[in-house]
Amino acid sequence: MFTGIVTGIGEVIGRDGGSFTIRCPYAAETLEIGGSMACNGCCLTMTSIRVDDAGAVAGSSIFTADVSNETSAKTTIDSWQPGTRINLERPLAMGQELGGHLVTGHVDGVARIADIIADGDSRRFVIEAPDHLAPYIAPKGSVALDGVSLTVNEVSDNCFGVNIIPHTLTVTTWGAKTAGQSINLEVDLFSRYIARLLEFRT
Repeated sequence: MFTGIVTGIGEVIGRDGGSFTIRCPYAAETLEIGGSMACNGCCLTMTSIRVDDAGAVAGSSIFTADVSNETSAKTTIDSWQPGTRINLERPLAMGQELGGHLVTGHVDGVARIADIIADGDSRRFVIEAPDHLAPYIAPKGSVALDGVSLTVNEVSDNCFGVNIIPHTLTVTTWGAKTAGQSINLEVDLFSRYIARLLEFRT
């Protein structure tokens, strides 16, 4: 389980089919083989970990993760290539502050950035959701976009708006996003369960 509060930016440095090698800013001794890492919102299992001897940042490490065909089909992962920068978050630990909202790391689908509008020092992003996910998105509700917990400001048909402050633009990959780009979308966990319960009442 995650919170949608990104704690580092990683870089894809290698790919062999569905196996990805990723440089991260975390010390190798603090990671565990078989442990989870949210990568642009996708919960991936680390299959190997090593110290990043050539890293520009002291204490960085390199891990590998294997991605299933199912995950590739429902996310943007298949577009990752060496040089791709991704948002990273380590799993929520007991007693840790829940700063965003509960994020499972199970991406529901791929959304698209329809527009980017300057809003003072912040930026307003208009996001187009797939038809099957649009009903789960509500004003003032939560979504995870490329692993970042964000509040929905307004909704119009399949599109919704989120505002991203300068700090988040700096410490995540959102500062480099462009219109037309595809992003991973995870809808609010509770909206999924409520919708499922209502199916059995009708």
